[in-house]
Amino acid sequence: MIKEDLFTKEFERTLLVKIASGDQLAYTQLFDRYHSLVYGYSLKLTRSPFHAEEIVQDIFLKIWVNRREITGIDNFGAYLNRATRNQSYTVLRKLAAQRVLEVELDHNDLQDSSNSEHRLLYNESSEILRATIESMPPQRKTIYKLCHNEGLKYNEVAAKLNISPGTVHTHMKLALKTIRARFNNPDLILIILTAKVLIGSLGGFQK
Repeated sequence: MIKEDLFTKEFERTLLVKIASGDQLAYTQLFDRYHSLVYGYSLKLTRSPFHAEEIVQDIFLKIWVNRREITGIDNFGAYLNRATRNQSYTVLRKLAAQRVLEVELDHNDLQDSSNSEHRLLYNESSEILRATIESMPPQRKTIYKLCHNEGLKYNEVAAKLNISPGTVHTHMKLALKTIRARFNNPDLILIILTAKVLIGSLGGFQK
C-alpha cells in the first residue's frame, strides 16, 4: 500500500496516466488508496455493508472499463465523492421502493394469497441466505458476519483478525459472489438484506 506522505497530486496524476494505458499495478495502487474511503462514504449513506461493498466494486469496475477517459479527471477525489454519492442514491431509491412494499405487507392481512406467497418466498430466501453463509469457509464466514452483521469496516476487521485489509476485501468479494450465485432472482437479495436499512445523514469523504 502506498504511504500517505508519498501520495501527492503529481503521483496520483502519474497513476491515472498509467491506468489509462492499462497498467494494472497502478490501478491496484489507486484502489488501495481510495477503496476504504468509498466504502466508508457509501456505508454512511446506505447503512448497508453489503451494498457499500457492491458500490465499491461498481465504481472501480467502471473506472477500469473507462480507463482511457480517466486522464480527463481534474480532481479525482471529488470525482469519486460524486460517483459514490450518485451510486448510493441509486441504491437508496431502490431500497426505498422495496421498503414501501415491506411496510404494505406488514399491514395487510396475511390470509391474502398474494401476500402469503410473498411472505413464504421471503422466509424461504432467508433460509437459503443463512445456509449459504454457514457453508462458507470459516474465515470467510467470520469476515462476512463482522462486516455485514456488525458493520465493521475492512481495516477494523483486518485489525481484529490480524490480517490485511486486502484479504478482507477478497473474502467479502467472494462471499458476495457466492450469495448472488445462490439466488436466481437478484431482487430477492434486496428483500432479504435491506428490510431494515435506514437512510443516514449525508456527507462526504475528504482526501
